[in-house]
Amino acid sequence: MSDQASSRIVSVIVPCRNERDYITDFCASVAAQSIPDGWTLEVWIADGMSDDGTRERLADWCAQDARFHMIDNPGRIVSCGLNRCIEQSQGAFIVRLDVHTVYAEDYVAQCLATWQTTGADNVGGPWRAQGTEGARGVVQRAIAAAFQSRLVAGGALSRDLNYNGDVDTVYLGAWPRTTFERFGGFDEQLVRNQDDEHNLRIHKGGGRIWQSSSIRSTYFPRASKADVFRQYRQYGYWKPFVMTKHGQAAAVRHLIPGLFVAGLIVLVLTTFVGALLVKCAPLNEAWLMGLIWLTTGTALGAVLLSVAYGVAVYAISWQIAQAQGRELLKHLPDVIAAYHFGYGLGSLRGWWDAVVRRRPDPAFGRLTR
Repeated sequence: MSDQASSRIVSVIVPCRNERDYITDFCASVAAQSIPDGWTLEVWIADGMSDDGTRERLADWCAQDARFHMIDNPGRIVSCGLNRCIEQSQGAFIVRLDVHTVYAEDYVAQCLATWQTTGADNVGGPWRAQGTEGARGVVQRAIAAAFQSRLVAGGALSRDLNYNGDVDTVYLGAWPRTTFERFGGFDEQLVRNQDDEHNLRIHKGGGRIWQSSSIRSTYFPRASKADVFRQYRQYGYWKPFVMTKHGQAAAVRHLIPGLFVAGLIVLVLTTFVGALLVKCAPLNEAWLMGLIWLTTGTALGAVLLSVAYGVAVYAISWQIAQAQGRELLKHLPDVIAAYHFGYGLGSLRGWWDAVVRRRPDPAFGRLTR
């Protein structure tokens, strides 16, 4: 294909695996995207060797719409799928989509317009989460409401639906092809956080990332607290691998959950060990008194830290429930704790594997959805 022809193509890239119940509706939504005059659309979907019927449904769709192409993703994870799609795509502008998100009809067009206006190396919209209405969807709505809160997310601008401007990361992303030529593709060692790592690489290389509120989509999160905990434990686990690769965090908020959980664990363990030594170990009076003071202090510290966190969580939960619905209040504290403790515990394990073992645990190599 000539350079002139490819310069007027928008390439949509999609990683997927075992999405039988969603893939047809997703393809229909992409096919309905409004594309600016003079541009054409191509869609590359990298299937991670699905075994639930996704491949058959996707093949049927590709057979009836020549714009859609299915390719294999033997690596099965998102970063591998994205890279395979980029390698096959022809467009001068590349837009990433996710199967579990619903997009405004002008999503691709707004990505293209924002890039043309700003010249940024990556553009995207805010991350808007939504739960299912009705009694059965209360937990998912609570998960979505907590996700949307910048207080829960540590002030992340990606949760601000009205923000327009430079950011450290955006949801999904859309890039001129030159971004990948300049900064490379996605790190295939990362099961999670491959987008954050790529964005950090763009920033360190002098590039720009731009968020526009005109780029609209809706993400449907997990519908159970246990699933959220597992998901964010995996997110937290892979973050230290990104940080050790680049020698820095993309943002301070990524460090806070791990530090909080580590502090609480240290205080509790010190209290327990100190109490055991006071009870069992033969100590002289000076050592005994010092140990009692230390044990008392750490116990008080653990209680104060726990109470402070609990008060903050309930205050945030009340604020969210006032805006989103009182019925969410009984679920929000658990949901917020699942986000924070999942991420924090995952971070601690990730730091151990990244710094001490110097290799990831294969148990964290499988996606959690």
